[in-house]
Amino acid sequence: MTMQIADNVSLSSPDAKSRAHAAAARNDLRTEPKAVRLVIITLAIAFLSVFVVLPLVVVFAQAFAKGILAYLAALAEPEALAAIKLTLAVAAISVSLNLVFGLVAAWAVAKFEFPGKTVLITLIDLPFSVSPVISGLVFVLLFGAQGYFGGWLRDHDIQILFAVPGIALATTFVTFPFVARALIPLMQEQGTQEEEAAISLGASGLQTFFRVTLPNIKWGVLYGVLLCNARAMGEFGAVSVVSGHIRGETNTMPLLVEILYNEYQFVAAFAIASLLAMLALVTLVAKIILERHLDEGRDVHDH
Repeated sequence: MTMQIADNVSLSSPDAKSRAHAAAARNDLRTEPKAVRLVIITLAIAFLSVFVVLPLVVVFAQAFAKGILAYLAALAEPEALAAIKLTLAVAAISVSLNLVFGLVAAWAVAKFEFPGKTVLITLIDLPFSVSPVISGLVFVLLFGAQGYFGGWLRDHDIQILFAVPGIALATTFVTFPFVARALIPLMQEQGTQEEEAAISLGASGLQTFFRVTLPNIKWGVLYGVLLCNARAMGEFGAVSVVSGHIRGETNTMPLLVEILYNEYQFVAAFAIASLLAMLALVTLVAKIILERHLDEGRDVHDH
């Protein structure tokens, strides 16, 4: 009798109910006919093979088509080295700016209530809905010779377009949602109780941030920085508009790939493209690892 009562109590708890529902859901999935499951799995694998695996294989096959020496020689060309350095520099600038903006924006959205909060969230998402080419044209209208600030920049001998500052600005605009969007839901889940407790114990705002908030969101920060960096290094549309395509000076890696391909320098083009493909693979692996840490952090916080 006691065992029966205990069983009934355990089944009536929320955790037991959720586990029972999950088990029932798994059983429902297993009732699908084997042929249907086989077709679904086959279609998924075929889709990934054609649209993800095959392009990556082709890129590396073309890059090494004439051997490892030709591959290394293509990467050692001054124009290729200049493109790699510029891409790394622009990525470092844009990721740094977006890290600061993302932390501030996520802190404001998740921890405070203020007029215009919805507008701020909408503006954060704006680059997702605007074509990168359009964002590049906006900077041309602002900083071009006939742009809004063009005359003042010319009088003060400041070069924005067709130079590193313009490329960095365009890349920063395209990538600035990533860090903020990675942190906002995470910080909203955590709430404000721990920060309020720290402040009540006499901690300052900076102490609260560095000792309480930042340790709780460190994996989210790394996740956002990872996605932001990958997007920055692979950006083409906005950078193409503002760069001017000055060879050896304002061509990033994606721009140089297009130029070399159009000039029928296929090995060189695919050699540089292979570096971007490697970045994509590294990003994928790191993304999986960081997502596991984020899930573990959520589970610990929930308990």
